[in-house]
Formats: sequence, C-alpha cells, structure tokens
Amino acid sequence: MAEQTAAQSELATLVVTSLNLEDTQPGQIDPDAPLFGGDLGLDSIDALEIALAVSKRYGFQLRSDNPDNKRIFTSLRTLSEHIEQHRAS
Repeated sequence: MAEQTAAQSELATLVVTSLNLEDTQPGQIDPDAPLFGGDLGLDSIDALEIALAVSKRYGFQLRSDNPDNKRIFTSLRTLSEHIEQHRAS
C-alpha cells in the first residue's frame, strides 16, 4: 500500500467521518485503491455525501454534472489531487 500524503490523510479522515465508516481507519485507505466497487463498498449516495463534505471543508463544489467525475472519484489520490487544484485558499 502506498503512503498517504498529508492532504490524502486529511481527506481520508473526512471520508471516514462523513460516511460514518466505523470499521475503517483513515490510514487504512490505500490512496490508489478504487473508492467505489472496492474494499470500501461505496456507492453513488456516498459520492454525494463526499461531495457535500468536500464543499463544506474546502470551499468549492464537486458538481454532479462534471464529466470528469469518474476520474476525480477514482481513488483517494485522484480526489485529493482534484481538491488541491481547486480548493479555496
């Protein structure tokens, strides 16, 4: 498993807390593992919850009509990279 960066660790904590993933520790989430259809068992409702949590935390919207969502939500790493590029400073 790859090491999480500080930004990925912060995002992993946000995902675990916003989705109430009681059996998952943020540090257990592999940055390159699929967020959906993988070990976490996340679904489209979880994607909406993550998008809401991200907008509250980082100050920008993850829009449901973004054609890049499949890529953005591929893994913790891709989601974190997208946030780093768009977050309000």
